[in-house]
Amino acid sequence: MSTTTGVFPVWENQFTVDIEGGDGSEQTKQKAIADATSFSVSIDGKVQEWDAMSEEGWTSRLVTGKSITVTINSKRHIGDAGNDYVASLATKTGSDCSTTLTWTFPSGAKLVMPCVVNVTEFEGGEAVDVAPLSADFMSNGKPTFTPAA
Repeated sequence: MSTTTGVFPVWENQFTVDIEGGDGSEQTKQKAIADATSFSVSIDGKVQEWDAMSEEGWTSRLVTGKSITVTINSKRHIGDAGNDYVASLATKTGSDCSTTLTWTFPSGAKLVMPCVVNVTEFEGGEAVDVAPLSADFMSNGKPTFTPAA
């Protein structure tokens, strides 16, 4: 993937998941999730508020923590390593749902995020639909962000 400047189509974002539940350091264990159709990102800042008398009634705030959730929606694709791995987590719990998601931005920047995977949609739908597979990849500790070169 080449580095992008200016505006870009959303599909230029690339996601891979460590299919052995590891830390993402071994490139051979990192696999894309086939047939991803959309994604969304939610950043939750933990904000502390206080009202100091010196601020004359105005509230002061400080962000003291963060979490990130990347929701990836795809179609169930049996035989694709990344898709099969995410689908396999649908009925698992505990540390079996821990892995690493790597997000490569169109700019070339990269976010490597230890996470837990919560499968939210699996195999259902109307008779003529393609079976869905959707999951929330929820940060589990501090991710590593590497800016574009």
